[in-house]
Amino acid sequence: MKLTIKKQEEVKGAMKAKSNGAEDLRDLFEVGLKDIYWAEKVLTKSLPKMVENASSPELVSVLKNHLAETEQHVSRLEKVFETTGIKLGQKKCEAMEGLLKESNDIMQKTQMGNVRDAGIIASEQKVKHYEIATYGTLHAFAKSLGENKAAQLLEMTLIEDKKTDATLTRIALSAINNKAVAASMRH
Repeated sequence: MKLTIKKQEEVKGAMKAKSNGAEDLRDLFEVGLKDIYWAEKVLTKSLPKMVENASSPELVSVLKNHLAETEQHVSRLEKVFETTGIKLGQKKCEAMEGLLKESNDIMQKTQMGNVRDAGIIASEQKVKHYEIATYGTLHAFAKSLGENKAAQLLEMTLIEDKKTDATLTRIALSAINNKAVAASMRH
């Protein structure tokens, strides 16, 4: 059995690439960098609102730390652009925009307290999981492209995002979710 790679036009249901579409892995890497750069910059504007709406001192602390880390991620991404010779730029990240809209909706639909805190944690973890997937992919792309310094910088952010995600899980399971359940029982 011989496998052949079909041209895009030959595959039923395949989408035709836009004329300005990515042609190689470096193009995909560049698009991904610009996408996450936009996402991180928008996140620095959204996290303070989450801090204001969280009631748990531990959650507030984690969110403030995440804000400081996110600001470092923006700077680190700027170094990635610089080390790879890719022109610094942004591309609107539809995924992050949707995640942050969902986060705002949750805060608007819940009262200040443990239930809102549980919702903020859930929203933050969705953001973290998106970032983990993105940074993991960009790290792999950088390694494949021989961009070792960029790979190192991206891996640092990936590790930080995984730690923040684990911290959010810990505080959710250690207290906030149980308190949210108790609050639900009173109604």
